[in-house]
Amino acid sequence: MTAFAKTRLRLFSQAISRRAALAALLAAGVAFVNVATPSPSFAEDKKSIKVGIISGEDEDVWRVVTEQAAKNGLTIETVVFNDYTQPNEALERGEIDANAFQHQPYLDNQIKTQGYHIVSVGYTGVWPIGLYSKKFTKIADLPEGAVIGVPNDPSNEGRALRVLQKEGVIKLKDGTGILATIADITENPKKVNIKELDAGVVGRAIEDLDAAVVNTDWALKSGLTPENRIAQEPVADNPYRNFIAVKAGSENEPWVKSLVASYQNEAVKAEFDRVYKGTGISAY
Repeated sequence: MTAFAKTRLRLFSQAISRRAALAALLAAGVAFVNVATPSPSFAEDKKSIKVGIISGEDEDVWRVVTEQAAKNGLTIETVVFNDYTQPNEALERGEIDANAFQHQPYLDNQIKTQGYHIVSVGYTGVWPIGLYSKKFTKIADLPEGAVIGVPNDPSNEGRALRVLQKEGVIKLKDGTGILATIADITENPKKVNIKELDAGVVGRAIEDLDAAVVNTDWALKSGLTPENRIAQEPVADNPYRNFIAVKAGSENEPWVKSLVASYQNEAVKAEFDRVYKGTGISAY
C-alpha cells in the first residue's frame, strides 16, 4: 500500500471514530435528559375540579363552599344540572370530578341499573320528604279516592310510599325494603289513586292533586311551604342523607379530603340554614 493510501485510510478511520464518539455522546445526552425530566404522574393532586350540583338553592350553598375551598388552594367550578339523571352520567364519563345531590338508596339503584363506579365520600344534608296538600290540612281529611302524587324514580317512590304507610294511608307487604313500588301495596282502605310523576314535576302538579309526596328541595322550587306539609318522614336514623360522590378509586386523593372539608364547616352550615330555612338539615 502506498504512503498516500495509508494516509487516507488513517484519516477515514479517525473520522469514523469521531462520528462514533459523537453518536455515543449524543446517546448519553439523550439518556441524561430522559432521566432528568420527570414523567407525568397520574397521582399528582388536582388543584382545580368540577363539581356537579342541581340548580336552585344549592347554587348559593356551593358559592360559599367554593370560597372555603379557595382558602385551601382548591379551585371549584360548579356544573349545574336540572335533573337527577345527568350528574352521575357526567361523573362516570369523567366530565366532572365529583357531584353532590343524591342519597345512598338512589345511588345504589343507579349502580344496579347503570353500572356506575361511584362512591360516597362525605355527607352534606338531609331533606326529610313530606306529604303536601293545598286542599287539606291533615291526613284524616283526605277523601276516599284521593289522588296522591309520588316521585317515580325507584328510591324516592319507595321513600314516599313509606311515608304514606307511616300515616296509615296504605300498607305495604311485609319485608318490603326502601325500593317499594305501588305493586307492593297490600291495603288501601281509602282507595287512594297514586300517580307516579317525575320528582321535579310532582310538586308543581299540586294544584291538580289532592296531595303529593315531594322531596323538600323540589317543594321549595314548587313554591310549597311548611304550612302545606301535612306529614313528614322522621329525621332520626334517616337513610336518605345526601353526600358528595366521586369515581371509585379517587376517594383517598388529597383533593377529595379538601373538597369535603370545604363543605363540612360552620360557614357553609350557616349559608345552608339561611337558604333552606330549616327544611334541610346539615348531616355531618
